[in-house]
This record gives sequence, structure tokens and C-alpha cells, in this order.
Amino acid sequence: MIIGWLKQLRIAFGASFIWLVCLIYFTQGFRSFVWTAVSYQLKDRLKLSPSASQFVTSIAFFPWSIKPIYGILSDCIPIKGRKRIPYLVIATLLSLFPWMILGLQETIRNSRDQLMIFLLLQNLGSAMADVVIDAMIAEAARLEKARFAGDLQSISWMAMALGGICGSLLGGYALSNFQMENIFLVFAVLPTVQLFSCVFVKESPEYRKPSLKLSTSNGSNGINGSISNEDKSFIQVHKANTLRRNKSSKLKKKKKINRSIAQMPEKDGSFFSQLLQSIKMAGYTLFKAFRQPVILRPMAWFFLAQVTMPNLSTVMFYYQTEVLNLEPSFLGTTRVIGWIGLMVGTFIYNRFLKKMKLRRILMFAHVALSLLTLLDIVLVTRLNVSLGVSDKTMTLFGSALSDAINQFKFMPFLILSGHLCPPGIEGTLFALFMSINNLGATISGFLGAGLASVLNISSGSFDNLSFGIAIQVICTILPAGFLFLIPKEATGISA
Repeated sequence: MIIGWLKQLRIAFGASFIWLVCLIYFTQGFRSFVWTAVSYQLKDRLKLSPSASQFVTSIAFFPWSIKPIYGILSDCIPIKGRKRIPYLVIATLLSLFPWMILGLQETIRNSRDQLMIFLLLQNLGSAMADVVIDAMIAEAARLEKARFAGDLQSISWMAMALGGICGSLLGGYALSNFQMENIFLVFAVLPTVQLFSCVFVKESPEYRKPSLKLSTSNGSNGINGSISNEDKSFIQVHKANTLRRNKSSKLKKKKKINRSIAQMPEKDGSFFSQLLQSIKMAGYTLFKAFRQPVILRPMAWFFLAQVTMPNLSTVMFYYQTEVLNLEPSFLGTTRVIGWIGLMVGTFIYNRFLKKMKLRRILMFAHVALSLLTLLDIVLVTRLNVSLGVSDKTMTLFGSALSDAINQFKFMPFLILSGHLCPPGIEGTLFALFMSINNLGATISGFLGAGLASVLNISSGSFDNLSFGIAIQVICTILPAGFLFLIPKEATGISA
């Protein structure tokens, strides 16, 4: 069945395109292989404190918070008439060279600031590749075989999950058997294969003026993979209603837009003037849509739900390795369990919770997360030992359950984002939603680093860790007080 399904996709889109999609998403998931090594590099080689390590990691992941910029650039600035493959090549090179340099240059690898810069560049390449391949998937589905749009997203998620499981399993094994520099070089093989794979994917050149329209790609397909046919029918109704509500305002603005287009310089003018006008129009359209209360309020809640909870994951990593003496291979296993928990959470949500009101789901998720965080207090205070529960059992079940419940929170975010996107700019606005979520996670990392610093939690000194986790428990409940920002009657299939 799976082989026949893959054959259908190969016939519809071409073997080289399907291979590139699977490879990029597999690489995104397999990043856990090398980032496990980065965590140990920061802790063991650079001897950074938990707060300093959390700070470096948060800075390194910042490029994921500005994804719409990559989409607007690829939409508005074609390179030799092509909008996707050249940017994918640039993104792949940015992903490849930092790992090669870090693997070959010990001085850079052992310098905190230089390591942070190269990790930042690597994430810039990964985030850009993520946006571009999403755009390519959306365009291919729209132009070739629209009925395969969900299948393309499904295969991409399967590839990423497979990459995550393989990367987590092999990452712990590699740390026990390879030198750190060799792990970086081994991972660089995947971006190298990705770079050569770009050569075999054809993209028709488009020699035209910069477009004043935002592409509906750049991640729009990410919605389709998580929404059923019932959801899709709702979105069509929602879009129709949105069109009717905005019809009068659009008619008023139409003349203004036409005048601005007419005033754009022609061929004898500057191409860069047209380009600047295109980018400005794209940014204005994005800002205009996002400031609508029906969009701004729910997104504000999801942002607040991230920034009100300090992330102490790096501190817990230090505690698990230094106090509990958990091996790298076991920590890799916990991440595999986390991936399985994520997939189970997705199944449970789609099967049982999709028709439940979002406010109720999100309330349940945060209460459950706060209770699971209490398990960390049990682990840190060693109560589990007196109860006869091993540290490994606590860590495994805590990882699986927390990832599953976090998915209960993330799935409504995906679906509500899809419902709220007005027609015409779905893709770029959805990328903005994801960037807001990523920015919230980055700020949460900074808050966690600050909290660890204030409480004097450092390598070998975890006396105040239980107090820090107690603060995290309280902060996890806080977003429930802002649930009025979520539409009252919104469910997984209505908004």
C-alpha cells in the first residue's frame, strides 16, 4: 500500500522532487543527532553554566523566529528568474559549511562566541530551507495535482518523524563512540547530499516584474496535513465569509493599489524601485491582516503561553547528566519516546478531541503540563527513590507524556491558524504565526536562563532547582487566565 502510494506521488510530481522533499524533512528531524552533541559540547568542553548554555542555544535558534522574511525575499527577489531552487541552494550551503568548519576547526568549536555564531548561521540555513521547501510543496500541489496536497504533507511529516527517531537513537550512540568533531562531519553528509539533489529538481524561470502579491505558499501546506476534509470545508466557508466582510474595504483600496502600481517605474526606471515597492506592499498586506482582532487576539494568547513559562530544559539536562548520571544513549532513547508521544498525541487529538472547544483543550493541556512538571520536583527531591521508582522510569514517562500533551496544545495552534488566515496570504501569514510561536519559545529560553542565574543554579550546584521548578509550575498555569483571547466557540473544526 505504501509503495503504491509513493509510486503515485512519484508519477504526479517526479522522483527527484519527492526525494528532495523527503531528504529535507528527514534532515530536519535528524538534527537531533548533532544537537545532542552540541549540548555536550557546551557542557563538557566549554564548561558553560546551565544559564549560559541556555542563552547560547536560544540565540542560535533565533532565525526560526523570522521565517516570513525568507518567504517574502524568495517571493519578491527571483535569482536568474527562479524563486525557489537558488534560495534552497543558499540555505543548504548555510546549513553545510558551519558543520564542516566546526568539525575541522577546534579553536572555533571551543570558543563560545564563535560556536554560537556558526550555530546561528546553521539555523538560518535550516529555517530558510524549511520555508522554501514548504513553498515548493504548495506550488507543486497547486499547479500539478491539487488532490495530492495532503499526501505531500503527510510524507514530509513521516520523513521528519523518521529522521527524529533515527537521530535521537544514533546521537547517543555516536557520543559514546565518536569524537565530537567527527559527529559534526558525519551530519554534514546530509546537507551535502541535499545540495547535489537540488541540481536534479527543475524550476521554470519566471522573467517578470516583482510581484505585488504574497505567495500562498511558504508553509500553507503545513495546514493541510493537519486538517481533515471537514476542516477544509469549514475553511472554504470561512474564506467566503471573510471575502464578503472585506468586500467593501477591498473595493475602496483597489483604486489606491492600482494607482500605486501605475506609479511604479517601468523598464526605464529602476528595477530596485519596483522591488522595494513589492516588498513594502507585501509587508503592509501582512501587517494589515495580522492587526485584525480576530487574528491578533488568539496569536497573542499562544505567544503569552510561551513567554510566561521559563524553559528549564537545559538545567534539567545538566542535572540528569551530572547528578543522575544518565548516559547519552539513554537520553537519546527518551527523545525517541518523546517523538512517539508526539505522534500518539496527534492521533488522540484527531480521533477524540477535535470537536472539543479549544478553550477546554488548552485549559486541560496547561493543567496537565503543570502536574507533569511536578514530576520533575519529585525527581529532583529524590522522592521517587523512596517510592521505589527509578530515575530512568521517571525520565522516560515524563518525556513521553509531556510531548504528547504539548501536542494537544500545538494542534489547536495549527488548526486555529489555518482558520484565521484570510484568503490570498495564507502561506506567509501562517509562517508568521509559526515564527511567533518560535519567538515565544526563544524568549522562554532566555527567561529560563535568567531564572537559573538568579537562583544560582550552576553545574554541580542544584540546591535551588526544586524552587525554580516550582516557579515553572506556577507560570504554567498563568496562560489559563488569558483564555478569553481564544474565540469562545472555537473547536478543531470551527473558529
